Amino acid sequence: MKTQQRKKGMGLAFVLISATLWGVSGTVAQYLFSQHGLTPAWLVDIRLLCSGAVLLLITAVKQPQQFILLLKSKRDIMQLLLFGLIGMLGVQYTYFAAIKAGNAATATLLQYLAPVIIVFYLSIRTKALPHFVECIAILLSIIGTFLLVTNGSAGTLSLSKSALFWGLAAAFALAYYTLQPSALLSRWSSLMIVGGGMVIGGVVFSFVQQPWRFSGSWSMWSMLAIVFVVILGTLVPFYLYVESLKYIQPSEASLLACAEPLSAAILSVIWLHVKFGLSEWIGALCIIMTIILLALKQRMAASKQEVKKIKL
Repeated sequence: MKTQQRKKGMGLAFVLISATLWGVSGTVAQYLFSQHGLTPAWLVDIRLLCSGAVLLLITAVKQPQQFILLLKSKRDIMQLLLFGLIGMLGVQYTYFAAIKAGNAATATLLQYLAPVIIVFYLSIRTKALPHFVECIAILLSIIGTFLLVTNGSAGTLSLSKSALFWGLAAAFALAYYTLQPSALLSRWSSLMIVGGGMVIGGVVFSFVQQPWRFSGSWSMWSMLAIVFVVILGTLVPFYLYVESLKYIQPSEASLLACAEPLSAAILSVIWLHVKFGLSEWIGALCIIMTIILLALKQRMAASKQEVKKIKL
């Protein structure tokens, strides 16, 4: 019993660390864009190529047979290409573009409207009205977004139009990123799918933004920040998140995902002096509550399924 509790505690810690590192990496990216003149395109390409290559290397060492088997499936190769080009590249670029146009806090919060988009999509697909809890979550997300982008005043935007556009684009990209590879992840190693998607996205994007064409200022701090985004902001959290699913349920992992926008918001205010008034904090709280409500509903649904299995 103690061993099981220890493993669950380790899984929860892995998710919490992952989500926090993702949030911090967004703020570090903002620092690189604003203080050192880096472009989102260059940072995205370096992030995808370096992190993806290491994740694939880990898979090759731990599960070498996975590559050979995947290459024999033309259907899965096509799905992986779509995931890499639209899902992985899409979510990475729109998120960094939203940070560049605005700031890491609002970009991360807007990106986390993705669960609400998924609720709408699944409701249309299944031709079923959203559950009561989902309706509350949708209402909270609308209120939160309104407060976040208008500062509570309906006639003005506290964000630039480009920041709002890229933030909402990041939310749609994250929704696609979440839904599209479900079949792939049920058959293949998640590290291989994520790593493969990163490499595919990075290689194709290299034709648009060559990784050797750097624009910005080099310094010890900018180099450390780039290393942080690639290793501690991408490679480590992805690996820890995947490892956490060995010990806890996906619904529990989703519940702790709220640490990402929270850490991004707090660090942006403290470190980069991003102005966050009362309306923005209330808006942020509404969006975080949306994440928690939808994760709790997912957890309750999973628990009911387990009960049904036991009864059968």
